[in-house]
Amino acid sequence: MNFIKQLFAIEQKPRRGLLALEWLVLGYTVFTLLVALFTYTNLQNPDSMIWGRVRVVAMTIALWLVYRLIPCRLTQLVRVMAQMSLLAWWYPDTYELNRMFNNLDHVFCAWEQSMFGCQPSLYFAGKFSWPVISELMSMGYASYYPMIALVVLFYFARRYNEFQRAAFVVMASFFIYYIIFIFVPVVGPTFYYKAVGVDNIASGIFPQLGTYFNTHQECLATPGYTDGFFYGLVENAKAAGERPTAAFPSSHVGISTVCMLLACHTRQRRLVFCLLPFYVLLCMSTVYIQAHYVVDALAGLASGALLYAALMMSTRRM
Repeated sequence: MNFIKQLFAIEQKPRRGLLALEWLVLGYTVFTLLVALFTYTNLQNPDSMIWGRVRVVAMTIALWLVYRLIPCRLTQLVRVMAQMSLLAWWYPDTYELNRMFNNLDHVFCAWEQSMFGCQPSLYFAGKFSWPVISELMSMGYASYYPMIALVVLFYFARRYNEFQRAAFVVMASFFIYYIIFIFVPVVGPTFYYKAVGVDNIASGIFPQLGTYFNTHQECLATPGYTDGFFYGLVENAKAAGERPTAAFPSSHVGISTVCMLLACHTRQRRLVFCLLPFYVLLCMSTVYIQAHYVVDALAGLASGALLYAALMMSTRRM
């Protein structure tokens, strides 16, 4: 009951300006708008991208005005969660901007081959194709957004003084990954293997595709137990919004690493132990379902830890 009262209690000293997270969103909006304008003639849908950004700015201002009228924790939460809910909207834009560049998957396949003597993302699911393993992997992959939401909402409910900081760290990590995805066009095994043929991959042949993915978005079906519940969730998510983009580094591994470290920061063992199995499964599943190469996952692990350390240090006074 006390928590409900706190949600609606009018703050005595409401924040006057935009949140740091909202300034971050506006900065990313301006940056990607400039990229879109400089590459306007090469883009497929430049006008919709531009007007979409106008709507983001309008929404940000509107939510700020609502908070100014009703300055309470609930309207503060709405401001943050509205911006975080747009992360799935921002994601396809990385494809719209990077599709004009030459694809680099042949380089990453060559790295995999030199490191492991094979393509782990090709053989992992084949070696462990049992329904239980398949469903566990799909469940891990599907837990990505629930894990993010749980950590951020935990901070809101139990560590409100650090809520804005935690949300900012997650959002900043996303946008840094999105900027990398724009300029490092790697699509991952599910798209690249489909384009060049699995037989070529198994034979160690990795053709260069240039701008092939500018006009092609076909991918392989997710390997594993096709009648599984979580398998269906992963396939539906792919059909709804997956694009040939965002493979290196793995933001699934990177952002979930940031979330795990944020959970550790709370010193709440129950939260950490609750998330840990899903985190481990998620990291493994990125390769199992052929969304990423192993080098993508390793880079996601390292970059996630670095981003957490850098962003937490830079927001100590938030």
